[in-house]
Amino acid sequence: MKTLITSCVAVLLVVPVVGDDSERILSIDHFVRVQSSVPAISGQPAQLYVRERVHAGTLARGSRLADRVVLFVHGAGTPAEVAFDVPYEDYSWMAYLAQAGFDAFSVDMTGYGRSTRPAAMNDPCNLAPAQQALFIPRLIPAPCAATYSQNLTSIASDWADVGAAVDYIRALRGVERVSLVAWSLGGPRSGGYTARNPQKVHRLVLLAPGYSREGRGEAPAKVPADGVVFNTQSRAEFDANWDRQVGCTAQYEKPAADSVWSAMIASDPVGATWGTGVRRAPQTTSWGFNAAVVTKMQTPTLMVAGIHDKQVVPERVKEMYEDLGASQKVMIDLGCSSHNAMWEKNHTMLFRASLEWLEKGTVNGSSTGVLRMGY
Repeated sequence: MKTLITSCVAVLLVVPVVGDDSERILSIDHFVRVQSSVPAISGQPAQLYVRERVHAGTLARGSRLADRVVLFVHGAGTPAEVAFDVPYEDYSWMAYLAQAGFDAFSVDMTGYGRSTRPAAMNDPCNLAPAQQALFIPRLIPAPCAATYSQNLTSIASDWADVGAAVDYIRALRGVERVSLVAWSLGGPRSGGYTARNPQKVHRLVLLAPGYSREGRGEAPAKVPADGVVFNTQSRAEFDANWDRQVGCTAQYEKPAADSVWSAMIASDPVGATWGTGVRRAPQTTSWGFNAAVVTKMQTPTLMVAGIHDKQVVPERVKEMYEDLGASQKVMIDLGCSSHNAMWEKNHTMLFRASLEWLEKGTVNGSSTGVLRMGY
């Protein structure tokens, strides 16, 4: 992917940080123009939506931003600005770091949020048959054949998207390196990018990273793979997936879930009109984030596993911790938490740990080891 020099920057908003009206955080929308490497639109102009949350005083001290710039990378279903900038009480991870003096950015991969969505995502015939059935007869009269027969994106096109955002931010803020904070499939996205570009990444924070020791190391013969183009999730499916991962009292608040879902639907105006409203996300062909890759990585990395996570079980995160070649590495075993830990009762514990790691490379003063928190 080729990143163009120009970008669009939306009107600057001033948003108060909850709980302290005397401190204000800027919210700035960037649209980074790229030449896409997504196979369905390869070589075509596209845009990546990059959100920035930063304290006005931090921008004024731009010359001191070295190693205090961070990019958030989302997972397989939820766009970054929804995952990391929840507009409910103190649940915005981005605003938390911005208040602490970081310049916090997030990027939506191609096919998510306000980044370019290839046309194949607008055709419900490209859903799996079981998901097509959810939209009969309101959206389609009957089951229909796909008009595009492959996964929409690949891990390589995701790495290119991450790289385009990283290079844009490095140029914008005049820094050599950024830190990456990622969730779920964001682990292979940001970790795989870091393994290939270690000189551009300062530190990593990975919440529930999707890691497989025995996963494919090299790209398959056909990229992207044959199969479903994209998927959808309704509010009922969102709730059911979360509720199956509840293992303690008051693990999450319904108003927080309502806020996340409202932001999710707002990020997908087309999906909002399908049935009762859904979020859409591309299927991604993945490889290149296995033991052979991870054992060679030296970037200081914090990994976090929610004890009740049923999407990326804690054992998989522990395996990554054991395999990681970096000498500076910590794993947090986070109690009363699911795959959605940043939206739950222990979110501030997670945020504080990430801040200490990004600033000092330690959690509770430790630069290595497995720590139990939130129990």
